[in-house]
Amino acid sequence: MTTVTETVTEAPATTVPEPGRRRSPYPYWFILPGGAIFTVFFLVPSVMAFWFSLTRWTLFDQEFIGLDNYVQFFREPALASGLWHTLVYAVTTSGMKVVLGMALAVLLTGPILGRGFMRSVAFFPVLVSTIGVGLTFQILMHPTRGVINQALDMVGITGPAWLVDPDWALLSVAFVDVWQGVGLATVIYMAGILSIPGEYFEAARMDGAGAWHRFRNITLPLAKPATVSVILLSLIGGLRKFDLIWAMTKGGPGFTSDVMASVIYKQYQAGFYGLSTAGNVVLFLLVILIALPLFWFFNRKEDA
Repeated sequence: MTTVTETVTEAPATTVPEPGRRRSPYPYWFILPGGAIFTVFFLVPSVMAFWFSLTRWTLFDQEFIGLDNYVQFFREPALASGLWHTLVYAVTTSGMKVVLGMALAVLLTGPILGRGFMRSVAFFPVLVSTIGVGLTFQILMHPTRGVINQALDMVGITGPAWLVDPDWALLSVAFVDVWQGVGLATVIYMAGILSIPGEYFEAARMDGAGAWHRFRNITLPLAKPATVSVILLSLIGGLRKFDLIWAMTKGGPGFTSDVMASVIYKQYQAGFYGLSTAGNVVLFLLVILIALPLFWFFNRKEDA
């Protein structure tokens, strides 16, 4: 009697990903270099800043005082005006960069003479040092000897005292900020416009649509992702702006062009290190509280 033994070879088990879960094609340890850099240069300094904002510290010692720095910071007389100036500055520069950036991008993506050269000229101010720009315009905006007012006098216009008039100081710095930063907004808008399929514009021309209708019904809605990027980047940059304001006015005349960043810096200059650290934390939270809801709002609109 013969016994036949059958050998059954089992196929190797395969791992089936859970429904609705996409398996990453890269090992998780690929994120370690970026995660380490993010931790060392962002997370650790942020946690340290939060801790030092609760202390009275110098270079050699520290004393934990709880929320006293925050209480004192919000009692600062210059804080209310600095906060208002910060919001005005951020909204003004952001709005002007959106409008001018879109206009320049439409012009520089059209059939104009010397288009490549004009694109370089539009982007050049972005590459210039902010301190250099501030010092240059401080001379150009001199109320009597400045080139800007002298040019206005030649056409019969009396120019304002740009940087020494309390009503004009903050807006003057905002105009210079727009001049320097609109090139970046233009490049972002150009990328958005050039990504729109040309067939849309050809079909609109065949239907008899003019330049304004093509812009309103094709360019403006399809360039919305670029608009979102420009708004968020300009708004965050405006809320954090310090170097240009300090180079041109140092918060003056008086406190009429002081923003939160310059108020914080003046506290640091006076030796109130814990107080200025608390101010930096407040500014960080202000940026987060404004930028995140806007980011969520625009993304929700995109998904809808």
